[in-house]
This record gives sequence, C-alpha cells and structure tokens, in this order.
Amino acid sequence: MADNDVPIWEKYTLTIEEASKYFRIGENKLRKLAEGNPRASWILLNGNRIQIKRRQFEKLIDGLDVI
Repeated sequence: MADNDVPIWEKYTLTIEEASKYFRIGENKLRKLAEGNPRASWILLNGNRIQIKRRQFEKLIDGLDVI
C-alpha cells in the first residue's frame, strides 16, 4: 500500500471488487444486488461504475441472515 492510499476499512465508498474482498461476497452476487436495487441507499453511481457506500451496506447486511 502506497503512503497516499486510504485503507479499505476507512473508505466511504467501495468498488465492487473492493467490497467483494471486504465483505467476502462474490463480485457477481454484489453486481446482481446492486443492479436489482438501483435506487437503494447504499448504491452510488459514478458514471456507469457502481460504488457501494460501505457503512450503509454494513447496516443492511447486519440485519440479514442470508444474502
């Protein structure tokens, strides 16, 4: 990690790839969740790139038993 990189656990938004590693959920599963819920509060679109709001997604999965 370079000196100017922000640690993944401190980032506000995560890419699908970062979120997959952080939450241990497959990239395909995360893409399906995001594409199936385009107006979800935990999604931010940066152009055509999906960004996942880390803290809001954490709250979502805290309330789930199965994804």
